[in-house]
Amino acid sequence: MSHSRFVFQRHVALNIASEEFARRRRQLMKMAGEDAVVLIATAPERMRNADAAWPYRQDSDFHYLSGFPEPDAVLALLPGRQHGEVVLFCRERDAERERWHGEFVGTERAVADYGMDDAFPIDDIDDILPGMIEGRARVYCHFGREPQFDAQLLGWMRRLRQLRGGGVVPKEFVALGHLLHDLRLYKSRAELKLMRASAAIAVEAHVAAMAMARAGRHEYEVEAELLRMMRSRGAVAAFPPIVAGGANACAMHYQANRAMLKNGDLLLIDAGAELECYASDISRSFPISGRFSREQRALYEIVLTAQEAAIDEVMPGRSYSTAHDVAVHVIAEGLCALGLIKGDPAEAIVQGSYKRFFPAKTSHWLGLDVHDVGDYRVDGEPRMLEPGMVLTVEPGIYIAPDDMTVPEAWRGIGIRIEDDVAVTRDGHDVLTADVPKQPEEIEAVLAGR
Repeated sequence: MSHSRFVFQRHVALNIASEEFARRRRQLMKMAGEDAVVLIATAPERMRNADAAWPYRQDSDFHYLSGFPEPDAVLALLPGRQHGEVVLFCRERDAERERWHGEFVGTERAVADYGMDDAFPIDDIDDILPGMIEGRARVYCHFGREPQFDAQLLGWMRRLRQLRGGGVVPKEFVALGHLLHDLRLYKSRAELKLMRASAAIAVEAHVAAMAMARAGRHEYEVEAELLRMMRSRGAVAAFPPIVAGGANACAMHYQANRAMLKNGDLLLIDAGAELECYASDISRSFPISGRFSREQRALYEIVLTAQEAAIDEVMPGRSYSTAHDVAVHVIAEGLCALGLIKGDPAEAIVQGSYKRFFPAKTSHWLGLDVHDVGDYRVDGEPRMLEPGMVLTVEPGIYIAPDDMTVPEAWRGIGIRIEDDVAVTRDGHDVLTADVPKQPEEIEAVLAGR
């Protein structure tokens, strides 16, 4: 495979322009209405243990609306406000604190670099924001997500009620996700560019992991190679990688990554990169020895056929659920043909007996979150796919090592094949297609280790 695509992507500008963040804010304010206020806080810094903090990751909704990278900030969108509709409360520049923690953005750069109409010190928010809220009918927010921010918000409401003559307090708290998450479901050109770059990094990481995975090494060594490749490309892991050898692959969210790799087993890797907060998500399953056994290959080809059939259903005007329905049909048919399920495929689907080997759904939305926001059903019906949506396609077969209903040769085999697929105007684009998945291609790659 050629790596020129990846080299090019590492040298193109990938940041989303401030104009796009401004457009998103305008669109959200238009949906909220002039008598509303939108309030959203950053993700807090979280401690791992004692004085050690987890690496900071911005709240996805806050990032979507601002691109602002720091904690301890609140964004207020105030439609129709004469002195500026977009107000950010953030940390001030502080030489002593910056000596320890590095440079802060500060209020001046929040306006100059991040397109805010106005910015105030976060320490002054209790004195300033209640007056901005007064007279608004509704507050759109993520009430119930962060207890500390909830308490602060209720404090502002109490302060309004205590104003001389009684302030006009908003009558409604409305879930912000109802409006915002539908916007996030449709990716712009700039977002898709970032997601392609994120996918390209994950592709490189998977190919590198395939090249070094062999018997005698440990799952954590393969994990280390995945992380090394992602960090060397300026990305982080979108989630803790799953590196599951042998029967460990039958636990779909396995994360111990401690076992030794053994010849005769398959290795399932589920890993994705995150670049500028945008995620990718890839799964591949391959034989540690370099050659599939008869049973492994038979199951692998069922999963691959199911995945390819499901990907073919990703196009505008098709239901979100169609890809899963098609994958279920192919897997049920294949398991019945192998005798692992008794009866015919239609009966296996109606009775749900296939779920013993394929208990998961085939897809999820992908974007700023690995399991991204957006409703899967609208008015009780599966959502129709539209251009700009991005989803995974990831059928699998998992036969538990202690499943005595099947012959021993089938037990302990777990297989998942996952790609990231963008819906385009006339079909789809598989963003992660460069990771080998045809059996012959996989065996050829492994033979060259």
